[in-house]
Amino acid sequence: MAYRLLNNRDDALEITQDAFLNAYQKLDSLHEPKRFGSWLLRIVSNLSLNRRRSRALRRGLSLDAWRVDDDAHTDVNAPPSREPGPAQQASAKDLQARIAAAVDELPDMQRQALILFSIEKMPQKEVAEILGCSVQAVKWHVFAARKKLKDALIDYL
Repeated sequence: MAYRLLNNRDDALEITQDAFLNAYQKLDSLHEPKRFGSWLLRIVSNLSLNRRRSRALRRGLSLDAWRVDDDAHTDVNAPPSREPGPAQQASAKDLQARIAAAVDELPDMQRQALILFSIEKMPQKEVAEILGCSVQAVKWHVFAARKKLKDALIDYL
């Protein structure tokens, strides 16, 4: 989740480590142990958003926002396939960069709801708990995020 929110492997690893440390230090504040997973994801989410905000304040828009990490999209179990040609590879990388940029431009709540529900395949109820909002709000955020992505990527549809 941290990687999907930050789009940077090193930052995601650091946030994950910080989240586990924070969770360990505040474990006594967890009143319902069965909610540990959503509680931890909420910590990861908050730390990731704080990192995004501090990054934005430090350097504004940079070329890193357009970077695509090929290693993050590699599926070890995928069957071998024919290698695409250079034109196809360039087109795919351009599309990946545009999608990443469009997702980065979404408001925080919409981006989080979209990532947790559509990409991480979490139930809406759990997403609502993590984001601290209602299930209806999660539905609206996902809907609004998809609409904005569709509008931003209309040239590729």
